[in-house]
Amino acid sequence: MILLGFIIMVLGVLIGVAFLTLLERKILGYIQIRKGPNKLAIMGILQPFSDAIKLFSKEQTFPNFSNYLLYYFSPVISFLLSLIIWMLIPYYFNMISFNLGVLFFLCCTSVGVYLVMIAGWSSNSNYSLLGGLRAVAQTISYEVSLALILMSSILLIMSFNLFNFMIYQNLIWLIFVMFPLSLCLLSSMMAETNRTPFDFAEGESELVSGFNIEYSSGGFALIFLAEYSSILFMSMLFILIYMGGYVLSLFFYMKLVLISFIFIWVRGTLPRYRYDKLMYLAWKSYLPISLNFLLFFLGLKIIYMYMLFLV
Repeated sequence: MILLGFIIMVLGVLIGVAFLTLLERKILGYIQIRKGPNKLAIMGILQPFSDAIKLFSKEQTFPNFSNYLLYYFSPVISFLLSLIIWMLIPYYFNMISFNLGVLFFLCCTSVGVYLVMIAGWSSNSNYSLLGGLRAVAQTISYEVSLALILMSSILLIMSFNLFNFMIYQNLIWLIFVMFPLSLCLLSSMMAETNRTPFDFAEGESELVSGFNIEYSSGGFALIFLAEYSSILFMSMLFILIYMGGYVLSLFFYMKLVLISFIFIWVRGTLPRYRYDKLMYLAWKSYLPISLNFLLFFLGLKIIYMYMLFLV
């Protein structure tokens, strides 16, 4: 039954990802004063499926001097990894219950770094290697602040289980308690998923297309799916930690669409950062902020325990 539940969840995620790409193309279209995809079916609603069929039916090419096995399997494993992370959402039906959910999430995102590096290196192209190195440096930098920001929330709740976040946010959402940190987390998530304004993995003007330049057809589609699946997951995680947790209601899905919309809105609005400024932001801004907040919440927790002890 757990396996069946997992298969249903994966299908749901894939359909969600398909329509997230459509939503993005529509919103970016309207931001740029044009229509976006509108030919297939009503308002272009079948466009994602048409794109998927086109991409997976194209010929798979590979460079002669590439390390073929690593080149071929890194997008596949990257995609599988982005689906496996979805297991840690605290579902109400027969799925695995994670007591160490946040830890599992950090482990999976750390493994994703290796896959980007292998994808860039195994293509045996200078452009993809440079793109891979830049993407890895960026992801590792923002993972540090991401982990520290999550630590502040964990300190308040004293649990890695995401289900407990919902119980503790019954009366007040944590976004009101730690608003500056939630903004830091949102932008760290954007950097983690290689989205604008942090999309250096795809700086076309300097690196053609970053680590995925040699990928076409199916390989490119899998990297693309992995990226959008992680965007959807990051939106979900943000809601779980700061906006009331996993409550099965229409309002919950509206919150999910809102955070995903912010990801897209930022892409339509902001230009790309300069690379040194990106690193400066991670190490000189987010790291001190997250460390200070961590110490602040630690102090609060100690005072609270001391008060309890006195009572």
